[in-house]
Amino acid sequence: MNDNFMGEASSSSLQHLQRTVEKVRDEVQKVIIGQDSTLDLLLIALFTGGHVLIEGVPGVAKTLSAKLLAKAVNVEFTRIQFTPDLMPSDVTGTSIFNLKNAEFVFNKGPIFSNMVLIDEINRAPAKTQASLFEVMEERQVSVDGISYPMSFPFMILATQNPIEQEGTYKLPEAQLDRFLFRIKIKYPSQSEEQQILRRFRNDFRKRVSETVQAVLTIEEIQACQDLIEKIHISDQLLDYIAAIINNTRNNGDLFLGASPRASLAIMQSAKAYAALNARNFVTPDDIQFIAYHVLNHRIILTPEREMEGMEVLDVVKDIIAKVEVPR
Repeated sequence: MNDNFMGEASSSSLQHLQRTVEKVRDEVQKVIIGQDSTLDLLLIALFTGGHVLIEGVPGVAKTLSAKLLAKAVNVEFTRIQFTPDLMPSDVTGTSIFNLKNAEFVFNKGPIFSNMVLIDEINRAPAKTQASLFEVMEERQVSVDGISYPMSFPFMILATQNPIEQEGTYKLPEAQLDRFLFRIKIKYPSQSEEQQILRRFRNDFRKRVSETVQAVLTIEEIQACQDLIEKIHISDQLLDYIAAIINNTRNNGDLFLGASPRASLAIMQSAKAYAALNARNFVTPDDIQFIAYHVLNHRIILTPEREMEGMEVLDVVKDIIAKVEVPR
C-alpha cells in the first residue's frame, strides 16, 4: 500500500488521491469528451464500494464509459449482455458433476470478477434479476448451500435505455436500492459534439481507445477507501442527512421514500466527494450535490404528481430547499 495514503486524512494524502484520480481522468478522456461529473460519480462509487446504474438513450457512450473506466483500473473485468432468455446460472455459475472424482464442482459464472459490466440490465426477467440481489449486497454467491465470496474490489456497472420499452423488464425496487447511484447521461452540448467529430474524423474504429492504460491498482483503490473513511463529517451534517431522508418518507409528493441504505450512501459518497475535492471534511454542498444521484432511483412519485409531469429532481430540490442547512 502506498505510504502517501496512510495515517489521517492529511493534505498531502488528499493531494496524492487527487493525482491518482487525475491519472484515471486523463486516460478516460483520451476517448470520452465531456461527462466529467459522470466520471467523478463512477470514481466515488469505486472508492466507496458501490454499484452504479447508468441510464441514457442509445449512443451517448454509456457502455464505453464503463469499459474505459475498467481499462484504466488494473483489475479483472467481465461483460454480461442481459437478454430475455438469460438464466440465473448464466450469471452466477453452476455446479457440474465431475465424472473423474464423482463429485459436483462449482463452475464460477462471469459475475466473479472485480468490475462487471452488465449491458442492458433491464432486458432480463425477474428470475435473473434476483440472482444479483445477494452478490450486490453481500459480495457473495450462494449455490447448493455453499457461499462463494467475491474478491476485492467488486463493482457492478449496469446500463439501461429508459426510452425503449419493448422486451424490457422493470427493475425491482429492492434491486434499485442496491445501486449507489443512477447516473443519467444526457446528450452532449453542441461544442462537445463538435469536439467528438474532430477527434474521430480520422479514427473510425476508435483506435485511440487502445491507448488507454491501467493506472490504478487494487492496492491504491484500497488505500483510497481507507483514506475516505477518515474524512470528517460532523454530527450536525449527519443530522442534516437524516432530516433529508426523513422528509422523503413524509412527503405528500412521494409514494415511496428512501431507506436507511440511502442515508448511508449519501454519507459515504459525500465523504468521497469531499476527498476528490482535496478537503478532509464534508460540507452541506457535498451532501446536496450527492443527494439527487443517490435518491433519484429510490423514491417514487405519487400517481397524481406523475400525471402532472413532476420530476423526481423537482422533489429533491424542494426537499433540500426546505430542510434547514446546518451552520
